[in-house]
Amino acid sequence: MAANVYASATDGFSGDDPARTRSAAGITGGATIDCPDVGTKLTSVPEQAREEVDKELAALDQQIAKAYQQLSESAQQVQQDAGFADNAIMNPLKEKRGATLERIAIAIDRVGDRPEGLADLAACTVRESGNQAPAQGEGQGDGDRQDGQEQDQGGQEQGNGQGANGGQAGNGPVAADFADIKKVQPNVNEPRPEGNASRGSFATSCGVNENGLFNSDNIIAAPGVTNGAHHFHDYVGNQANNAFASDQDLAAAGTSCDNQGDKSSYYWPVLRLQNGAQEQDAQKPGGGIEGNAGEIVTPKQVTLNFVGNPREKVTAMPRLLRIITGDAKSFVNGPANANASWSCTGFEDRQLKDKYPLCPQGSDVVRTFKFQSCWDGRNIDSANHRTHVAFADAAGACPSGFRAIPQLVQRIVYDVDAPSLQDGGRTTPLFAVDSFPEQLHKPVTDHGDFINIFDEKLMGEMVDCINEGRTCGAGAGGGQEPAPSEEPTKEPTKEPTKEPTKEPTKEPQEPTRTPEAPQEQPTRTPDAPQGGDDDGKPADQPGDDQGDDGKGGKGDNGGKGGDDGGDGDASEPPADEPAPGQEPDDATTAPGKAEPEVKATDAGEQGGGAGKDEDSDGLGDGQAVGTATSAPAAPTAPSQTEPQAAGGGGLADTGAQLWPAAAGAVLVVAGFVVLRRGRRA
Repeated sequence: MAANVYASATDGFSGDDPARTRSAAGITGGATIDCPDVGTKLTSVPEQAREEVDKELAALDQQIAKAYQQLSESAQQVQQDAGFADNAIMNPLKEKRGATLERIAIAIDRVGDRPEGLADLAACTVRESGNQAPAQGEGQGDGDRQDGQEQDQGGQEQGNGQGANGGQAGNGPVAADFADIKKVQPNVNEPRPEGNASRGSFATSCGVNENGLFNSDNIIAAPGVTNGAHHFHDYVGNQANNAFASDQDLAAAGTSCDNQGDKSSYYWPVLRLQNGAQEQDAQKPGGGIEGNAGEIVTPKQVTLNFVGNPREKVTAMPRLLRIITGDAKSFVNGPANANASWSCTGFEDRQLKDKYPLCPQGSDVVRTFKFQSCWDGRNIDSANHRTHVAFADAAGACPSGFRAIPQLVQRIVYDVDAPSLQDGGRTTPLFAVDSFPEQLHKPVTDHGDFINIFDEKLMGEMVDCINEGRTCGAGAGGGQEPAPSEEPTKEPTKEPTKEPTKEPTKEPQEPTRTPEAPQEQPTRTPDAPQGGDDDGKPADQPGDDQGDDGKGGKGDNGGKGGDDGGDGDASEPPADEPAPGQEPDDATTAPGKAEPEVKATDAGEQGGGAGKDEDSDGLGDGQAVGTATSAPAAPTAPSQTEPQAAGGGGLADTGAQLWPAAAGAVLVVAGFVVLRRGRRA
């Protein structure tokens, strides 16, 4: 449903002039602009008018961004003339918004009923941001800035480029946006499954955007509009997502997901260090000229997990379903649609909604998005991009008329240090997500976007897996049985890395397990234990890999590095399963037979699309199961037991090799008996 009309949300901005970089530091009190969010109020727009309405909504965002720019650059005029902001900025903004709202009303009126009350949404206000620097000598709390006394005249940026109101570009974050995670009380309560619950989970592994796919578009909220988001997004999965991508473009695109049947698009605002670094977008729309400045941080790990419903079975998501979770404008809109969750590894039973976490040494920053899990059964999108999906209530029940669908739980981990608040981030830089400029990089504005482009067969396998209470998916580790549609003992897709074991030359050793022919089904192993991390802290979320800071090669369990920074192996293989490419210790492959290979998809080989692995559907042959991650994590339970071919040293193999000798011995004895009888005669 991409629009064909070209529009730009950057009209009026100049990416060539560094002097136009946002800086709210000079505004008395740290002000921002608060406008009614028209998009959330347009719950019903005829399909024929959607394209034009989306373009006009993007124009409203552009108008606000430009007004905020003017306000940012007018600190001296505002201080000298109390009416300057209204006369020079806010009244012209109201007029522009009024004209845009009228065009929206006309577009809808052509094909349906004219919406009422739109004109009332034109006026905006200047409001305090809460980013004020404290007065000289004023005491500092845990969340207050501690360098306000160093502010220069006129709001000039100081030190490492940090403005008096925070952040490299001056429009946030500030010290008050952070909180010590150790001082937060546990606050996560999950509903208990009951009755007809769908208790399984399905993981997909799509990398960490190590190939650097970014843009400031938003194909869901602003199709056909360049820079419709006014902030940069990380993209994993589908590699064709931009403002002008059609449904056909998305369906035909490559994917960074291990399982090539998942071409879904997963995207979220980038996280930046406010360290003065000049990124690729430093003087571009969506980047530095709109206040999104500093070094973009590549996630250490991204986990994409689809889970069930605690009350009922789930049904398949419709193809091209769009979901937005959270509200990019919640700082001024209020918390109604906010859904940010910030925490630290080892502390994920404590979630922050409106603060960035200060994590202790050895702990990483975690962003978690839980997407809406109820669907209206009819629409893949809606006018405000919200009313076609909904959250289940506290007990897990969907609203009347909605059906349960797999819930995407997206977890993003960053290896960033807690900033030094006492000096405004000069020693250790502040960090923040990209945002609309007037939203001041507040943590509550965090949000995630998802477009379902699973192929139907894989979506069906996901639903079956979740409803049957299993744990499955690409790149998973664990011990659940494979889905019925999977074939656990197919011939391997690669040649064995070593020659089969030669004929035994020693007396056969007693086998450690009873030999058997390759099994029809892999032996079921226990569910993965929910143990602690390797740093000794409890593992509050699947896939938590705290302490895995090594920068090794590509590991067997995905990611760029191993636990020890060596060759990337996350851990020693389980005792009953040889490492990939190595000979088993106790049951070797019989001569002339290739041992079936059962392994987790290597999530470390991200971003390459087809060709990363011969298993093109990503489920694997005899798919190992569990939570997929895109960075190495020590497996918490052995993978599926591999089918064992009879090997050297086994009793059956020994008997097969010795029976000719035994038969010869019998014949020799019989010959002696006949000879002796002949001599007696």
